[in-house]
Amino acid sequence: MTSTRIRSADAVTAAAAGRPAAAGRPAAAEPGLSATVSGSLAAALRRSAEIERRIGEEPRSFRVLTGDRPTGDLHLGHYFGTLRNRVRLQEAGAELYVLVADYQVLTDRDAAGALGEHVLGLVLDYLAAGIDPARATIFAHSAVPELNQLLLPFLSLVSTGELGRNPTVKDEIAHARQRSPVGAVAPTDPRGMSEGKTCISSMRPVSGLMFSYPVHQAADILSCKGNLVPVGQDQLPHLEVTRLVARRFNERYPGAGGPVFPSPDALLSEAPLLLGTDGGKMSKSRGNAIALRATADETARLIRGAKTDAQRRISYDPVTRPEVSSLVLLAALCLDRDPAAVADQVGDGGAAALKRTVTEAVNERLAPLRTRRAELAADPGYARQVLREGCARARAVAVATLEEVRDAMGTRY
Repeated sequence: MTSTRIRSADAVTAAAAGRPAAAGRPAAAEPGLSATVSGSLAAALRRSAEIERRIGEEPRSFRVLTGDRPTGDLHLGHYFGTLRNRVRLQEAGAELYVLVADYQVLTDRDAAGALGEHVLGLVLDYLAAGIDPARATIFAHSAVPELNQLLLPFLSLVSTGELGRNPTVKDEIAHARQRSPVGAVAPTDPRGMSEGKTCISSMRPVSGLMFSYPVHQAADILSCKGNLVPVGQDQLPHLEVTRLVARRFNERYPGAGGPVFPSPDALLSEAPLLLGTDGGKMSKSRGNAIALRATADETARLIRGAKTDAQRRISYDPVTRPEVSSLVLLAALCLDRDPAAVADQVGDGGAAALKRTVTEAVNERLAPLRTRRAELAADPGYARQVLREGCARARAVAVATLEEVRDAMGTRY
């Protein structure tokens, strides 16, 4: 649901490879996670094109679920990767639910930290970017217990093998190995075991919350019966878990009035690949991102320090000149221009001229958002009220969904 770097179709297909059988059934009886992500990436792209057409014709038929973990300020990668698209869908007339995924902050860290401050900052960023609380519902995990209760029956619908093959979980296990000190025994499975040996205590384990993250995400989407989820290509396997959960629940617990859950579609978008100022992946935790709330001076300082290369003439070539091309792309996005045209305009001006162009473009583009955010931050009570009201609306929907689940499962006593 969040902004991510796009991987190639081959990488997506490889990440989702494997078709495990459901517990107690032969492999051919029930498909597991699709080996090619909904049949193929090409099929998903065709489906997204059709959905875009339908959004233009019948936007109110779509309930969109999207959101972010409150781990710090949103940055330019979020703005161009997800925020603009959310506002576009809102303006088109789709029903928008925006999740502040506060519980999921704990998936890869030991404590919540300054969670309250980050949640408030996230809401301020949403409002400043154009999310309208009169037309969208902004809510938090921790305020909707019915959403989290759905996690229990949903966990019974997937196997540990299926969860272990999810790219997010696999990446976290790999990162846990990388974080281990020299001489540590790296785990080969999520239990922290390697050939029967217990991992040493200094090894950071993969938490149960991290391991079940894809199912928690399914609860996020299905609690409000979301039927459309904007994602990047590398998030398709995540949505496959949600579709799998919805399909298996509907098959095992057919509701009296028909299927309880929709099978959500992915709305694929080519989120621009913006690198951090150090040339690496743009990340809140790496200090290499330009926050939406940053001042004009802070923005200028960060861009002046951005990594470039030794060639004086500026060109747009993401393959051979990724750092320079990322800066060119950023300016082009802010100016609504073609990257190649921006590069030609800078020409032989070199990195200094490019950075001046980028700084001016970013500060001009973000000026209205920053002004609006400062006004909202002066009255934090308003943002908290928006969140409270959104949580109440989301909870009412989740309560109704849980009632349907209880009826279907026969757990109303």
